Amino acid sequence: MPTYNEKANIEPLARRIVAALEPEQIGLEILFVDDNSPDGTAAAAEALKHELPLRVIKRLDKRGLGSAIVDGINAAASPVICVIDADLSHPPEAIPEMYRLIRSGQAQLVVGSRRVSGGGTSKWIWYRRFIHWVAKTIGSFLTPVRDLTSGFFMFEKRIIDGITLEPRSWKIGLEIMVKGKHDKVIEHPIVFVEREAGQSKMSGKEVVSYILHVMALTRYKLTHWRKR
Repeated sequence: MPTYNEKANIEPLARRIVAALEPEQIGLEILFVDDNSPDGTAAAAEALKHELPLRVIKRLDKRGLGSAIVDGINAAASPVICVIDADLSHPPEAIPEMYRLIRSGQAQLVVGSRRVSGGGTSKWIWYRRFIHWVAKTIGSFLTPVRDLTSGFFMFEKRIIDGITLEPRSWKIGLEIMVKGKHDKVIEHPIVFVEREAGQSKMSGKEVVSYILHVMALTRYKLTHWRKR
């Protein structure tokens, strides 16, 4: 989980993850990657280490959500990685089923999707819907995944062996969809909810970064398609 000023959300999120996975006897490590949050997010996470299976990576400068996710992926020891937002917008209760889809061999990449039957959004204000529609439209050439901008996804780490992830924006999931060595992708329905604490990290700069990211991935896909 990449974090920046998410102090109020850290403990409830960590406890919900553990509560979802422990009954299923799924081993886990919760990894927070914090960009030196001034609100004390890292300290709040560290305070939970004595009772929850978690680790905190503190980065001294704010380098952005995308690079935080990549650093977390690189630091994770598990062969199966789950990326989830720290703002409680994604339901951790979906993690066990996403994991079962991978461990059963049905999928190598599972996307928590708002765009399939059973998925959706709750209290999503109009401009978030508009941004999502624009992002999906301009990225639809890259992948058949319907919810290609989802920030909640799980994958076998081996599908990115030898792949260089370049975090030009916060949509690392899209980059893995495009570059990853996979042929079995499943969209698992989730209901996305608006954050209750903290502030959204969405900004005009992030939108521009996403557009540049899509352009770079388009070049990558065209180049590798020609090579085939």
